[in-house]
Amino acid sequence: MKRFYVYIMTNRSHTLYTGVTSNLQRRVYEHKHTMLPAFTSKYRIDQLVYYEETPDARSALEREKQIKGWLRSKKIALVEAMNPQWQDLSVAWREDESPRRPE
Repeated sequence: MKRFYVYIMTNRSHTLYTGVTSNLQRRVYEHKHTMLPAFTSKYRIDQLVYYEETPDARSALEREKQIKGWLRSKKIALVEAMNPQWQDLSVAWREDESPRRPE
């Protein structure tokens, strides 16, 4: 069964980026290695601070759109409810492994 994720990434300045993917580890790897030109590369968005799994692509896209429509303060509250220290949730993933789904 395919999984889909809505995620929030940030940088040292706490600039927020919300995205959706079917392979969270691969997508985070792409952000961390600036393989995605545009916003995330420009602002060095490289820390995964929040994610949630959804049952299908449609739910993931709806949730992403919902979160993107929120005020910054509400997004921060969402992150802090799951990750009060704003730790990079992808730190446990080994850099030398090829990207795969988080367990």
